[in-house]
Amino acid sequence: MSNNSKKQVREVEAVVISDTYLGTYGCKANDIVNYLQSISTPILVLNGDIIDIWQFSKSFFPKSHLKVIRQIIKMMEKGTHVYYLTGNHDEHLRRFNGLKVGNLRIENKLILELDGKKTWIFHGDVFDVFMHHSKWLAKLGVIGYGMLTQINRFTNFALSILRLKKVSLSNDIKKPVKKGRNDITSKFELTVSNLAIEKQYDYAICGHIHWPEKKSLSNTHGQMCYLNRGDWVENNTAIEYYDGDWHLYHHSNEKVNNTASEEEQLVGDDFLIPNHKVLF
Repeated sequence: MSNNSKKQVREVEAVVISDTYLGTYGCKANDIVNYLQSISTPILVLNGDIIDIWQFSKSFFPKSHLKVIRQIIKMMEKGTHVYYLTGNHDEHLRRFNGLKVGNLRIENKLILELDGKKTWIFHGDVFDVFMHHSKWLAKLGVIGYGMLTQINRFTNFALSILRLKKVSLSNDIKKPVKKGRNDITSKFELTVSNLAIEKQYDYAICGHIHWPEKKSLSNTHGQMCYLNRGDWVENNTAIEYYDGDWHLYHHSNEKVNNTASEEEQLVGDDFLIPNHKVLF
């Protein structure tokens, strides 16, 4: 592989992604593959809602979605340890909690120690009271959002033909309820931070609410860093660990020059597993 191709792959010590919703029309599978090909990491945490079992249909699972799974398998073959943490959309996998196959492990949560600092990683639906008490309504909302996504794609396709600016129908709908969402998000963050401080974790990473964020939160007993991973439907965000800290990363295809082939990007220099502990 040429030196130029090597430069395209960023080496990071750990990566967390979630809310990809493979098997749905809203999933940006090509962007996910593009991102995974652009990094080299010994630790990949799939933090829930990776496959949308709620909406899974045998009639819709395109090749681009299969490429995401193939890419993850290839990363495992190269030595990447993959931790699949279950979410609400893939909750059926929770029956396999503790299962380990090669470099893949399925868990409900993960306590990762890097550079002497503990990170608590989990999906976040456990703190969603609405979902637990009105799951049928949550599923109905998911179906409605999926239909909205398809309408949005068709609308933007028509607008592109007319050379007009694309629109986001989901963002337009979210604007009137932004205050309510902010209140829910604040309560979610408060619950997570208080528990993390009580358990003496330095970081807490979750997904579920699709709101990418990194902030320091504190109470009378201490302080911690809260991070939310966002999603791969609207935000295309990941959380990466390097230089002794977790960083929120916004991905766009423009950041990666795809001159190297898929196979070339996966056979670069071997990397070492960083000094870390996994505490379940």
